[in-house]
Amino acid sequence: MTGNGQDTPASVDLVVFDCDGVLVDSEPIATRVLLESIAEAGLVLTEDDVYRRFLGKSLVSITAILRRDHECRIDDAALDRMRGRLFEAFRRDLLPIPGMAGTLARLPMPFCVASSSQLDRIRLALEITGLASFFEGRQFSATMVRNGKPAPDLFLLAAARMGVDPSRCVVVEDSAAGIEAGMRAGMAVFGFVGGSHARAPRHRDALEALGPALVFDDMTALPDLLARHGGAGRPA
Repeated sequence: MTGNGQDTPASVDLVVFDCDGVLVDSEPIATRVLLESIAEAGLVLTEDDVYRRFLGKSLVSITAILRRDHECRIDDAALDRMRGRLFEAFRRDLLPIPGMAGTLARLPMPFCVASSSQLDRIRLALEITGLASFFEGRQFSATMVRNGKPAPDLFLLAAARMGVDPSRCVVVEDSAAGIEAGMRAGMAVFGFVGGSHARAPRHRDALEALGPALVFDDMTALPDLLARHGGAGRPA
């Protein structure tokens, strides 16, 4: 664990989790499916390209970037095929981040999920990995706001719906886009690099350069990190 960036609030009243790469180890699966779909549309990118440019962003944002920068258009039929492949791969291969269920059970404050993914993908990922019961009625998607990450809109919506001031929230994020969104929302941000896509030193270095409160790689440490950096919060 490293950290010398943001301050954290005196009391953390809400933890806002990203989903992909934070709750569930989905990024390698999603990247593989996205690369296949992009190739079918006539564009060849690398896995590193996808992580560097698209990690943490919504599919709407990704397809807009592909049109703008590469004149690569993925039509609705291709998007439907991609979702079908992704959901099939999730059912076959998706796992939670190690220790995630136990960590959620130990948190003394409320928490929610705020993801760039569509709600049906969030729900499926949480169901497959056994985490759905922790987030009933507390799932927020970029489809609910005008601007996705790195804009702060989604995190601000989550805080408002949960009835907590943004200044008393901690965001747990694995992407540059998510860290920027959390900071722009006025929330403390914990960068997480424990997903299988995020273990390279360059990924940690990139997140640390953004100045989050800390960067950590073991999700089971989160309750202690929150207690150390932001007090115990209010009861869930």
